[in-house]
Amino acid sequence: MPEVRSLSVGASFPQFNKKACVSIEPGKEFGFISSEDHKKSGKWMVMFWWPKDFTFICPTEIAAFNEKTEDFQSKNSILIGASTDTEYVHLAWRNQDPNLRNLQFPMVADTNKSLAEELGILSEDEKVAYRATYIVDPNGIIRWVNINDLDVGRNVDEVLRVLSGLLTGERVPCNWVPGQATLGR
Repeated sequence: MPEVRSLSVGASFPQFNKKACVSIEPGKEFGFISSEDHKKSGKWMVMFWWPKDFTFICPTEIAAFNEKTEDFQSKNSILIGASTDTEYVHLAWRNQDPNLRNLQFPMVADTNKSLAEELGILSEDEKVAYRATYIVDPNGIIRWVNINDLDVGRNVDEVLRVLSGLLTGERVPCNWVPGQATLGR
């Protein structure tokens, strides 16, 4: 198996400007999402990737992130989904799957795979993105990354837990949950 080198904690998240499916409302379906939008927002960014639209595991994850959108927003963060499918495929999938119709976050289309490649998350066999999740601080620095194999879905509550821990600005122990004592600085 070839060695995969992905960007990790402490690295700058790559600059990007990508088309995205932002709505299913006619005439407002598409827009652009950029790293500059993230930096200008002054918020944390949680970007999660899935391998392919119209598959089995991916919609369960996307729907789970959508259910927690308000939780992410309450933690001064923006949520962005991404895959290497086109914005048109994202729109068709959202229109076809009732669990995806009312998404509250954009679905980025990394059609040329440049961002996934720069992040180092393309599978060698299928040339699709692994199930990667990044938490990026307001300055564009990766603070947490998790990459799952193609066949294993992620835990959205764990992403929220880690984001909460990072937001404390303190050390948090193993199995810490928001509301518990931290270890201070």
